[in-house]
Amino acid sequence: MSDSKKPAPLPQNPSPMADSIRAHERVEDRAYPGVRATIDDLLPQPVHLFLPKKLETVDECALLVHFHGEPFVSEYAVHVAALPHALAVVNLGAGSGVYERPFSAAGLFAELLSAIKKRVTAKITRIHFSAFSAGYGAVRAILHQDPDAADGVILLDGLHASYAPDRIPLAEGGQVEPTGLAPFLTLAQRAIAGEQRFLFTHSCLFPGTYASTTECADYLVQTLELKRTPLLRWGVLGMQQLAETSEGHLSIMAFAGNTAPDHVDHFHALYHFLHLLTLPTP
Repeated sequence: MSDSKKPAPLPQNPSPMADSIRAHERVEDRAYPGVRATIDDLLPQPVHLFLPKKLETVDECALLVHFHGEPFVSEYAVHVAALPHALAVVNLGAGSGVYERPFSAAGLFAELLSAIKKRVTAKITRIHFSAFSAGYGAVRAILHQDPDAADGVILLDGLHASYAPDRIPLAEGGQVEPTGLAPFLTLAQRAIAGEQRFLFTHSCLFPGTYASTTECADYLVQTLELKRTPLLRWGVLGMQQLAETSEGHLSIMAFAGNTAPDHVDHFHALYHFLHLLTLPTP
């Protein structure tokens, strides 16, 4: 697909691009031990596969399909994960639309999963999705077609919706348009019931022209009549957590920050959030 045919992301109000308050630690960019390959014939960009070395000694594993972000960050997450994971990384460009449109095609994710299984010698017993920023568009499209597609989902500062009326923020009388959030509301309900797992992290970035991750989190919390617990503590990579909502296997975690580095923190902390998602049930 040429760049001229890709849907343009919605404009947003500019956010600060620097921050000197939090540490913004980063995962090391290096080649983690394992085997790499690509799937070239299903999506506009090659799908990056990584099979950590630990998979050589196991008969069963989980699969992490990550949407949006440099592969080495996701590779580190499965490299250190207690539960062995194979990894597929999908990068399609800027804006949730470039992720949502391909995966709206019936059967595409099933084709991708089949192609991945041909490369993984261990039996895949669980499927986890993680998505950073715009990558949530792919997860939304897949779950819209098949709510059972994943055993667990991690959204890393990525879940947005339109305002209704369009581009009229809440402070000016607008509302969060719920249609685009419906698959995640269903996922949250199923996570509360213990049927799936859902971990959603968000910063305090406000795009201004469409609903922020905070406003989408508020929508889920309010619609499900859940309790948000305020707190203030230092977290992974120097992040500052402000609140948490936890019910069953649903966790919504609010973090400080409205700058680009604060946003990227969530992605580099994938290894930590994957650990939380896969903790054994008490």
